[in-house]
Amino acid sequence: MTIDERLRFFNPLEDIEKHRTNLPHWQQPGASYFVTFRLADALPEQKLRDWKLERDAWLALHPEPWSDAEEKEYHERFSLVMEQWLDAGHGSCLLREPKAASVVGAALNYFNDQRCVQHAWVVMPNHVHALFTLLADQSLEARLHSWKSFTSKQIGGAGQLWQRDYFDRLIRSRDHFQNCVRYIRRNPIKAQLYENEYSLYQSDWVKEVVI
Repeated sequence: MTIDERLRFFNPLEDIEKHRTNLPHWQQPGASYFVTFRLADALPEQKLRDWKLERDAWLALHPEPWSDAEEKEYHERFSLVMEQWLDAGHGSCLLREPKAASVVGAALNYFNDQRCVQHAWVVMPNHVHALFTLLADQSLEARLHSWKSFTSKQIGGAGQLWQRDYFDRLIRSRDHFQNCVRYIRRNPIKAQLYENEYSLYQSDWVKEVVI
């Protein structure tokens, strides 16, 4: 089965559910998502405040849906900068510990094929990337809340474990999906991590169709 036959991509002509906390979240039933969520201490507060101010000003001038050029500019100015900061290894990097990483990985896969279909994910020292398809009756907020709540209780420790918000993108095309898989695969290499400092998962189907 090909990527196009298996996945339902973002359709700008269909209804879009728009949710907002600190960040905008777009949803469509049964869609696929690339999501990043991070530990509460993963980013220096001043850097994060400055980033949010600049991003909010840009978003006010560029309401979605974006053109291809606007999406490229957004990711170059904001997503890539955020990823560079995360890969720099700020904070406690609690997920560098294999036991903690295994708790997160087990939570991500616990309801696999029941509430969502996991395609690929990587647990980095201070953040997580996950690529998955929600089943039609599931919400993105519910999935993220479940993963964060369960892992917080299992890992424990003082204070808040996870940053409250998260970054998500609806998968728009076959190429977008493949690029997300490749990003997940390469992230530990780009961050110069040893094998015991991260946890990587790919479904058998993804291993077969994405080179």
